[in-house]
Amino acid sequence: MNYLAHSILSYTDGQIVGNMIADFIKNNERENFPLEIQEGIRLHRFIDTFTDSHPAVSEAKKIFSPLVRLYSGAFVDVAFDYFVAHYYPENELKQHSSKIYKTLWQNEKWLPESYKRMLVRMEQDDWLTNYRTDRGIQFSMQNVLNKAKYLDKDIPVFDVFLKNKQHLQLCFDQFFPEILIVTQQDFKL
Repeated sequence: MNYLAHSILSYTDGQIVGNMIADFIKNNERENFPLEIQEGIRLHRFIDTFTDSHPAVSEAKKIFSPLVRLYSGAFVDVAFDYFVAHYYPENELKQHSSKIYKTLWQNEKWLPESYKRMLVRMEQDDWLTNYRTDRGIQFSMQNVLNKAKYLDKDIPVFDVFLKNKQHLQLCFDQFFPEILIVTQQDFKL
């Protein structure tokens, strides 16, 4: 899952911070954070493991795999954030996004420098809300392409997303309610 899904699946401020910064810290650095943030890091790792092993996610990866091979999971993550954004009414999504940015900045002392630099851009361009739009997903997919060392930057990944949106929606619909239930059972206090 990508940023929006990770934020939606966080139930406390500490979980929000840990869940959002988890990819920016090494596993052995986890103990340098307060227990609530450590819980968010653990939640992030749990979400990633659950996602990577889910049959609907494996099915969705087949859509992108011919173009991007091992990077297919990253593109499924971005595509699923589009559907997460549509899972909630637009006004709720905007309120949620504002809350996430506010919570992260209130905990700025725990944010890695590289994450802070990205958070400035994330908030300015309101990535979390803009996952709701085709343009926002196109931007995010291009971002993944730009960061990928071994992929051509002109691969038509967004076109594949548009062409397969209905099938991706079905995969998402099989997956997301399950991860909501599991994270609420195991992490909601």
